[in-house]
Amino acid sequence: MTALRIRARDLLTEEQLIAVRRRSTWKGAALIAHAWALIIVAVALVAWWPNPLTYLLAVAIIGSRQLGLAILMHDGAHGCLSPDEKINLAMSQWFCAYPVFAETRAYRRYHLQHHARTQQEDDPDLVLSAPFPITKMSYRRKFLRDITGQTGYQQRKAQLLNALGPAEWPLARRAAHFWEKLGPQCAVNAVLLAAFAIAGVWWAYPLLWLVPLLTWMMVITRIRNIAEHAVVPDSNDPLRNTRTTRANWLERLFIAPYYVNYHLEHHLLFYVPCYNLPRVHRILSESRHAGSMEVQPSYAAVLRLATAKPDREDRPGQVVNSARRARSGAKVDADQTAGGF
Repeated sequence: MTALRIRARDLLTEEQLIAVRRRSTWKGAALIAHAWALIIVAVALVAWWPNPLTYLLAVAIIGSRQLGLAILMHDGAHGCLSPDEKINLAMSQWFCAYPVFAETRAYRRYHLQHHARTQQEDDPDLVLSAPFPITKMSYRRKFLRDITGQTGYQQRKAQLLNALGPAEWPLARRAAHFWEKLGPQCAVNAVLLAAFAIAGVWWAYPLLWLVPLLTWMMVITRIRNIAEHAVVPDSNDPLRNTRTTRANWLERLFIAPYYVNYHLEHHLLFYVPCYNLPRVHRILSESRHAGSMEVQPSYAAVLRLATAKPDREDRPGQVVNSARRARSGAKVDADQTAGGF
């Protein structure tokens, strides 16, 4: 089922649309550079002053920037990193997607279905929002699985097995399939490892790249998924089936980088670069639509809504629905890292 949409010209004037649609290669490159600069600074901090506190801080910062790279890959999937599609795809693939074991083109094919069918029965991302609200106990179990790396390990294991292909395939076919699915990602990560080794901090790759990827990034990816579409007021109203969450500077640093919190504005105008979404939000907040928009004051407020089910109704290990199981394998290839944007 196709989701209801509001025409762009019912939201913004022609002049405003022209302004917010404008894409800039240098702005896209600047955001990517910002993400990598924070990663390098976090690694340097631990190398210069190694102790448990700086390590935990670095894991949180790097995990948030890894999500940031996935967010910027998502912008690339919408053609928003550069007005030149070849440059857009190259930036998205080599500097955003491949380092976090994702792939822009496969993600684009999958993700555009979500935009066309938002919160409808055939929305491929409905499995991310349908189970909510849940109990606080259920969320604590999910948080524990995420922060201890269990979620990340299971996702990467499934991704690897998918890339290896069936055991009965000839070796040459399996090798070709592996390269198609994970080859560039492994090559870029080998370069990362080599760069850390040349800098004299080879240990940073397992401890400050893989650990955040498998732990903190999983925690905040789940929080982001919840904030975007869980427990929305009306699945059929394009102003209320997607949520914008206000984020303070700490939330932007550790949970919601690169304007990902402006998700309602993104769904209304999905061809707008992420750095123009705050402007869209300001315009809409002063329009006749302001009172109808689903906006929450913080991520803590969203989590309270999403965990409002009484603990007495908690069912540990309960299967939410059969669709979730059926689609989980298909999501591994296309939506492993950036699900639900």
